[in-house]
Amino acid sequence: MRDLTALPKAHLHLHFTGSMRHETLLELAERDGIVLPDSLVSDWPPQLSAADEKGWFRFQRLYDVARSVLRTEGDVRRLVREAAEDDVRDGGRWLEIQVDPSGYAARFGGITAFLDLVLDAVREATRETGLGMAVVVAANRTRHPLDARTLARLAAQYADRGVVGFGLSNDERRGTTAEFAPAFAIAERAGLLLAPHGGELRGAEHVRTCLDELHAGRLGHGVRSAEDPALLDRIVEAGVALEVCPVSNVALGVYSDLTSVPLPALLAAGATVALGADDPLLFGSRLAGQYATMRAAHDLDDEQLAELGRMSIRASRAPDQTKKELIAEVDEWLAAEPARP
Repeated sequence: MRDLTALPKAHLHLHFTGSMRHETLLELAERDGIVLPDSLVSDWPPQLSAADEKGWFRFQRLYDVARSVLRTEGDVRRLVREAAEDDVRDGGRWLEIQVDPSGYAARFGGITAFLDLVLDAVREATRETGLGMAVVVAANRTRHPLDARTLARLAAQYADRGVVGFGLSNDERRGTTAEFAPAFAIAERAGLLLAPHGGELRGAEHVRTCLDELHAGRLGHGVRSAEDPALLDRIVEAGVALEVCPVSNVALGVYSDLTSVPLPALLAAGATVALGADDPLLFGSRLAGQYATMRAAHDLDDEQLAELGRMSIRASRAPDQTKKELIAEVDEWLAAEPARP
């Protein structure tokens, strides 16, 4: 078997705070005297579930605690640089990191100032690591849809300056998805990729809503599309990519174990799948780990894994020439002799 950390791939589902290294969380918390819960220290990674509202609340509380350790501009730059370094180590060649600026606005001078900081940190990390990077601005579905419109207008202003997409995150069981359609229309007019979360905590009916109301061009998760063959056919025909995050699916109780993640069904139907790590800080597994777990759970061969790498690249917003070069690198990975055990 070939080394999966050497397989070139694009990372399309990684949340900003959730990308933080565990050791960085501990160091920044100690610096500022922030007391972390045991589940983020001695019991890390935490035992999570989102089967009910209480479970999601616990997950969100841990995420908010982690966000609170980011106090300075240097902290933000460090997070972005380390996320890039970790992806490079895992074979990442392109990263689209997702951030909701409103979650950091109070501490960093507003949503525009914070997005400026993140984009500058992204450019800096690209220079230092060689990893191609871009940003997806994401609204929070637990906030008012008018807030989402504000973020969509902000994303549109940066459409040619490092922002490539607009998303909608948090518990997809909350809020009314159709009410966010005006925000997505703003992003669509700006030519941004539309990538809402859907088809993880809710099933196929919510995927259909994301397609009909938000005009999704890529789905955050989307894995439960496998439950509706007609819907899956529609997704394949429309070329909508699915950002599948196996380890987080199991951690949150969407599936009982990794063998239950329906990746083979998605691939057999012809779906474009890009494996992602979601929130490594809370789930304990980074990009290459998603490929390794799916290899083990579903006996994927190297040709199938190479195609997953190619699909992630094709589904990205990387420049066309970059995509061409990266796909050629995947072909080289597959053509090389696997290392002897």
